[in-house]
Amino acid sequence: MFGDSISAAYGMAPDRGWVALLGERLKRERLDYSVVNASVSGETTRGGLARIDAVLAKRKPQLVVLELGGNDGLRGLPVAEMKKNLAAMIKRSQKAGARVLLVGVRMPPNYGPQYTRAFEAVFNELAAQYRTALVPSLMEGFGEDLALFQPDRIHPSEAAQPRMAERIWKALRPMLK
Repeated sequence: MFGDSISAAYGMAPDRGWVALLGERLKRERLDYSVVNASVSGETTRGGLARIDAVLAKRKPQLVVLELGGNDGLRGLPVAEMKKNLAAMIKRSQKAGARVLLVGVRMPPNYGPQYTRAFEAVFNELAAQYRTALVPSLMEGFGEDLALFQPDRIHPSEAAQPRMAERIWKALRPMLK
């Protein structure tokens, strides 16, 4: 797992986050995979790109779940730069022999329709271009329910973690041999 605070279980014990729940599911299903969470709170795609080579070399993953971009959007960084960084991370992961599951991020509407549409389109375009699996939005189905978020209204609460694990599982399961 290569992501930001959403995947790093921000605001809760790491073993309660969706990535840990995914690891538990793999064990229950008796699938011979282990989950390494290389997520960093506050990570942008630029930061991810700067460190992905070291993670790929050290871990040699069969699969990379790439969940980055939210912090780029929250900082209003250029969509073109985010797209370029994500594309480079996908290419590097694939070159290292890993299949990629790209996780899309959606911005709140207060960023304006042009920015939010362009931002969301990046994930669909990259998934098609590099033939990766795609989860369009990790928070689909509950993103508007403030009861499932921490007080900052950005980070999902512990109660939302099973929902996110299930969204990823549905896309990830067909990729597992």
